[in-house]
Amino acid sequence: MQQQVSFWRAAALSLLILAVFLGGWEAAIRAATTASGPPVDPEYAALMGQAAAQGGQTAMPAPSDIAKRLFELLRDPFYVRGPNDQGIGVQIAYSLLRVGAGFLLAAAVAIPLGFLIGMSPLLNAALNPFIQVLRPVSPLAWMPLALYSIKDSSISAVFVIFICSIWPMLLNTAFGVASVRREWMNVGRTLEAGPWRTATRIILPAAAPTIVTGMRISIGIAWLVIVAAEMLVGGTGIGYWVWNQWNNLSIADIVIAILMIGLVGLALDRLLGLLARAVAWTE
Repeated sequence: MQQQVSFWRAAALSLLILAVFLGGWEAAIRAATTASGPPVDPEYAALMGQAAAQGGQTAMPAPSDIAKRLFELLRDPFYVRGPNDQGIGVQIAYSLLRVGAGFLLAAAVAIPLGFLIGMSPLLNAALNPFIQVLRPVSPLAWMPLALYSIKDSSISAVFVIFICSIWPMLLNTAFGVASVRREWMNVGRTLEAGPWRTATRIILPAAAPTIVTGMRISIGIAWLVIVAAEMLVGGTGIGYWVWNQWNNLSIADIVIAILMIGLVGLALDRLLGLLARAVAWTE
């Protein structure tokens, strides 16, 4: 059995590791900016920006520079000054909206279908080949087909999220339903419970922890995929914002976007973690 660890001790160690990492990063950047080096090729300097044009300096920002830029972005994260000039909060909201739509559509399909597959060995055997063929396909491989068929970049991104979210929920639901103890099912038959009452009073509570685990896996994959999908389709979203900042050679903004993506992903995982605790049960 794993030993319990004090939250405050773990938090203190995490902060220490973070401080050492940021301090080493800051020192490395400051040392690079003061060191002299050979002249930089003019074309490379034009590509990397003014910092690289000064000889031995690096275009990678220091943590202090990133913190200053982060403060600037968070002062007004929801501004809209045009189609290509919107705050980072607006971009994250677009991404969350697409992820939420695709995720909910996947749940509406995967959970009922998973129930049917879990309760019917025949249906499980019939559909399993299709699931095993489609499941390994990269979600982004569907993007060209979605763009051609749907002809709308935002809806195509939602479709990609739907495709990547459906498989973990489907498989976990089917597994959870199929794993319900036979004696519990026999009790339902003894009490002459109908199919609907059996599904809602016996199967669903027993399979709920496994179903929520599938949802938790799906939301992580969906948030991962939306960034890449928005890089392809452009327009709005945190993925598009990252690509746009790369085109502007704003490395600090890219680092901030990576941080925001990680924090939002952590928040989504913790929300479903709370749901998992709510449906968990012990014998």
